[in-house]
Amino acid sequence: MKYNLTTATGKNSTKSIDLSDAVFAREFNEALIHQVITAHLAGARAGTHAQKTRADVSGGGCKPWKQKGSGRARAGTIRSPLWRGGGKVFAAITSDYSQKVNKKMHNSAIRSILSELVRQERLLVLDSFEISAPKTKELAQKLDKLGASKALIVTDKIDDNLYLSSRNLKNVQVCNANRIDPVNLVGVEKVLMTVEAIKQIEEMLS
Repeated sequence: MKYNLTTATGKNSTKSIDLSDAVFAREFNEALIHQVITAHLAGARAGTHAQKTRADVSGGGCKPWKQKGSGRARAGTIRSPLWRGGGKVFAAITSDYSQKVNKKMHNSAIRSILSELVRQERLLVLDSFEISAPKTKELAQKLDKLGASKALIVTDKIDDNLYLSSRNLKNVQVCNANRIDPVNLVGVEKVLMTVEAIKQIEEMLS
């Protein structure tokens, strides 16, 4: 499939690139993409929340007072959930929220998303994308010309100037071609890729 490159000013270039139909011309599989994205977000959860039940709280090994004759309500331990400092009734426990998604499903979802980006003309392919110095203003101006204020920039290798320039831009992300994930791809308005990054992705997903 022929796909026109984009110039630095945001216009179609006279050059074009051959995109692999196996990667960039797949059907949109909404159910699979939803499953993979849900699993990706679930895997990012720390799951480190923890509280103590009455069995975990220290102390309270003996009955605080005798069963009868004191005039007070019966009590078996000072670590009852009814007492201050007692255990939690339904305590949160450390959990693993990760979901299993095999590599074939993950790659298929990536191909489906990339194909939809092409159909919606949200994929911009450039010869190269470089910043002369680590300056946020320079990067912001380039993205403004490309009409990509909320963008994911994918390169074949991370350029330090580009990475440092993007850190103060809230809606701009930079990543290597081998580190793309479905959440980043669907969460932006435009995806900018260099020609070399396209080649890496095709090799990885073909």
